[in-house]
Amino acid sequence: MNISYWWSREFLTSRGFLWLLFIFNLLGTIYGYYWYGHQIDYTVAHNPLWQVIFVPDSPTASLFFTLSLCFLLWSEALKKLGAIRVLIESLAVVTSVKYGVWAVSIIFAGAYQGNMIGWQEWMLVASHTAMAVEALLYVRFYKFGAGILLGAGLWTLLNDMVDYTYGVFPWLPVQLMDDLTSVRNFTVALTLLSVLAGWLALRQRDRSMLP
Repeated sequence: MNISYWWSREFLTSRGFLWLLFIFNLLGTIYGYYWYGHQIDYTVAHNPLWQVIFVPDSPTASLFFTLSLCFLLWSEALKKLGAIRVLIESLAVVTSVKYGVWAVSIIFAGAYQGNMIGWQEWMLVASHTAMAVEALLYVRFYKFGAGILLGAGLWTLLNDMVDYTYGVFPWLPVQLMDDLTSVRNFTVALTLLSVLAGWLALRQRDRSMLP
């Protein structure tokens, strides 16, 4: 079997593999919201309620990707939700790439400054790397275009602004708290790079569709 089969349309859109991805991403999303439980409770107690939606960044990205799989699994049943589909797909790509790379980078940056890496951190490294990779792999099966991708980028930049203006960014290793300005700048830059990565993947998708 040719190794390229493992990222071919035939394999990636097979119902068995789509169901496997759906289940793993759904479970990861549920666990992610549980992981953020203490920070959500803290935000509810100390901040205006509207800021809570900006707290669980990674599980919300995972939720977008999980929902995007629904449109591949039940494309006929959900075909009337075309506008919602392109919105969810564009958010899935930008946020999954952004927070996938962000979480891995923060874990290793904290480790570089002395934070211990245990099994949970390695689990997060693996799962967040998978988030970024799977989102880019599935761009070619999505329906959204460059305009809605830009909108997803603007929403993610708004998330960044709220996070670092009101202090609802994901809790960092204590070693990185004195580098908060650098973390903020890296976060914003990563949003822009994630939009660029999504756009390049779109260009590749559109080229492959040419006769």
